[in-house]
Amino acid sequence: MSNKKRYSMLASTAAVAFILAACGNGDTDDNTGNSGNGSDTSENTDENASPGDEAEPVTFDQRVENEGEPIDGGTLSIGYVSDSPFTGIFSWELYTGNPDADIMSYTMGTLFGYDENYQIDDSGAASFDLDQDANKVTITLKDDVLWHDGEPVTAGDIAFAYEIIGHPEYTGVRYSGDFANIVGMEEYKDGATDSIEGITIVDDKTVEIEYQTVGVQMLQAGGGVWSYAAPRHYLEDVPVAELESAPEIRENPIGFGPFKVDNIVPGESVSYTAFEDYYRGAPKIDRIELETVPTTTAVAAMENAQYDLFMSMPTDQFENYENIPGYTNLGIDDTAYTYIGFKLGEWQEAEKDEDGNIVEPAQNVYNPDSKMADKNLRQAMAYAIDNDAVGAKYYQGLRRRANSPIIPNFSDYYNEDLEGYPFDPDRANEVLDEAGYEDTDGDGIRETPEGEELVINFASMSGGETAEPIVKYYMQSWERVGLKVELLEGRLHEFNSFYDRVEADDPEIDIYQGAWSTGFDPTPEGLYGRLAPYNYTRWATEENDEYMEAMTSTEGFDLEWRQEQFKEWQEYFMDELPIIPTLFRKAVTPVNNRVGVYDITVGENPDTEGVGLHTLYLISEDRATE
Repeated sequence: MSNKKRYSMLASTAAVAFILAACGNGDTDDNTGNSGNGSDTSENTDENASPGDEAEPVTFDQRVENEGEPIDGGTLSIGYVSDSPFTGIFSWELYTGNPDADIMSYTMGTLFGYDENYQIDDSGAASFDLDQDANKVTITLKDDVLWHDGEPVTAGDIAFAYEIIGHPEYTGVRYSGDFANIVGMEEYKDGATDSIEGITIVDDKTVEIEYQTVGVQMLQAGGGVWSYAAPRHYLEDVPVAELESAPEIRENPIGFGPFKVDNIVPGESVSYTAFEDYYRGAPKIDRIELETVPTTTAVAAMENAQYDLFMSMPTDQFENYENIPGYTNLGIDDTAYTYIGFKLGEWQEAEKDEDGNIVEPAQNVYNPDSKMADKNLRQAMAYAIDNDAVGAKYYQGLRRRANSPIIPNFSDYYNEDLEGYPFDPDRANEVLDEAGYEDTDGDGIRETPEGEELVINFASMSGGETAEPIVKYYMQSWERVGLKVELLEGRLHEFNSFYDRVEADDPEIDIYQGAWSTGFDPTPEGLYGRLAPYNYTRWATEENDEYMEAMTSTEGFDLEWRQEQFKEWQEYFMDELPIIPTLFRKAVTPVNNRVGVYDITVGENPDTEGVGLHTLYLISEDRATE
């Protein structure tokens, strides 16, 4: 069994701002269903959304250029749209939610750049070389890459990031097969050694990492090689077990990005100032002010020209901000998708012998007796919902029905021929009948094949105007095929508490609505592998293990062979259906017309004038209103 890939969460999700946008703002199509107490709360039904509803596809530019002379300095104001406070963990090694990742992106810095195919190139702070024969990766830092306190970023800082994640007292979720694949890492994780055998600091700027095996996924940004460094000189005296709550992480973080953190109001705002010694050049603007904005007031904030940029703008409100004067909407296919997950097992911590050595790694353990273990039940639930109508009704075509857990952005690997689960309630009823789910007492609700009551507890997040209607629609749709689905505790749950319970395998949750940011590597092992903590369904099979190992094997350097493995896995996955992929999506970024140039094109050279954060400039002291 092998596990060599970890995705980032965009709920997450993303990873999590995306999840919040997906689940918190709703993901399906109409309203109705039973609340947690079983009563009918569907004041709004799905009568306005019919099967086959379609919205005209919306196209966007990915770059805007506004004419005008740059002003001297200035402050860029960002509205980060979210109904939950960001956690405020300024550490790539320790964060879990995408809001933190987004907020860190202005300050912490990353090692690698990437091209239009998300493949690592030389545009970042370090170069990258993969030696397939030696199973070795060499990372070499560029000149003049400095931490915000003036200390140079070194090869030791790159190694330190691995030492944090592999430490026996590490509290985060990043340790996975990617790290276990490093020679000597598991001995370090077990506490048997004080160093990692496979990591060699060649000189101040060069580090070599030896792996047991290498795969083609390592050439992708986020594809198995950690893309970050951690400041050893600043953090090494803080016990790893205490890092997550340390002021060096929460209050006064340092990175090597274009802006330094000046002030943090936990969960609400961050102020940044320009880092004059940034290795690509001093930023052209003086400051960035980022504030969280509730989804309910985001459109009004744009109408009042409160911010220069709006991040994570909810697409379910697009029709309300599509034509607001003074702004240009840029859009791109999101590296994320929404899904409904089925709880099929639990996370099992590592088993150790009496000497403390790990004999079985931490892993997902599938429970064949779980309530949702019958794939016929899962498939019927997928056929019962109309995600084409959801995308049309709630997202004006900015979301569309997903047919796979691989997003279309990864065109070399996405199986466009998969039908997925189009809306087909007749087929849903047929599948349930054949599987023995029958209404034995005449109340319109099906019992299990054993004749027992079947009540499915559904967890979903609050946030946005469509969150509740969409959840109700799902529940009503399932009720129409005879399935009793109740909202967990009769209500939607705040984002952070929702994911705490999902991650902890709360036994009260049978199904849940989430979303993933896929990162920039299509390899799905970090979300659906046996050793992946983010495999929240806890689904694990030997056949899936084989696919995961194949995707990350050396044979994968044969692109056609690897593409075939992906195609077969998607067919297998969509038949097993541990999740229902519900919606692919577009991300929309409104940009005020006083911003000189803004570009969201994938792989755009960050040194191009006006593209990188350090080259952003403003052309007016006041925000544009027309």
